[in-house]
Amino acid sequence: MFGECHAHIFMNGVDYREAVRTHKDAPCESVIRAHLREYQRRGITYVRDGGDKYGASVLARKLSGEYGVTYRTPVFGIHKNGQYGRIVGYGFSNMKEYHALVKEAIRQKADFIKIMTTGLMDFDRHGAVTGEPLSKEDVREMIHIAHEEGMAVMAHTNGKESALLAADAGVNSLEHGNYQDAESLQALLENGTVWVPTVVTVRNLLGDGRYPEEMLRPIWESAKEAIRVAFAMGVTVALGSDGGAYRVLHGQGLVDEYQAFCDILGAGEALDAWLQAGEKKLQEAFVSGR
Repeated sequence: MFGECHAHIFMNGVDYREAVRTHKDAPCESVIRAHLREYQRRGITYVRDGGDKYGASVLARKLSGEYGVTYRTPVFGIHKNGQYGRIVGYGFSNMKEYHALVKEAIRQKADFIKIMTTGLMDFDRHGAVTGEPLSKEDVREMIHIAHEEGMAVMAHTNGKESALLAADAGVNSLEHGNYQDAESLQALLENGTVWVPTVVTVRNLLGDGRYPEEMLRPIWESAKEAIRVAFAMGVTVALGSDGGAYRVLHGQGLVDEYQAFCDILGAGEALDAWLQAGEKKLQEAFVSGR
């Protein structure tokens, strides 16, 4: 089975607020073990977390060997104050504060650094992203600082222009990356950025009723086209489901993500080889040296 290259062990795939209550005072070991068992049950032996404020991913890394899982975590995500990202980490107002957070993550034995450069998809406006994206100068400096500290960088990024910017700044992996086109995908290719699309965060909403179908369908069609273009171009892509997000259950989420890719591109050796190569490159870039 492929590895799960983007998950949040503190989330439960059903109710975000309940997940926060579960881990708010201290990470709940029994719940984390239950999630790890789901990965083990499906033969998933690699999980890369997107971080949290509660210590859940750190505990998961500590326990993961019991389940035959190699677990990687940034400990927490880092966002600019006033921008998206509080749900998974801590904010900064200037680069001195950002650098201090990078050092704190390293002190806590982070395997890599997670940054947030944009908000989420805006389900009320197709093609739009919530909030203001970070500036070119901020993104470049954030990635530079992390790299100078010897850390690979995972970036939560949506939107074509922001994807272009992050890739050109040398980000190691781009997470989600909704609303891309051939130009931004070419930037990923040229800069050796691994793209982790997490398409089931949208696909698994279809028919759920949480959002209108007329809003979801264009997003899903856009995601499918971007995957087709990335495959044709040879962009490096790895499977990650955003396990723990709404309707994306731990373990099953990765099964769903792989099925989505099969439905888009057709199952077969070519698809598997492409995804295996992407995962291999990602694992090598995000190997823990601490």
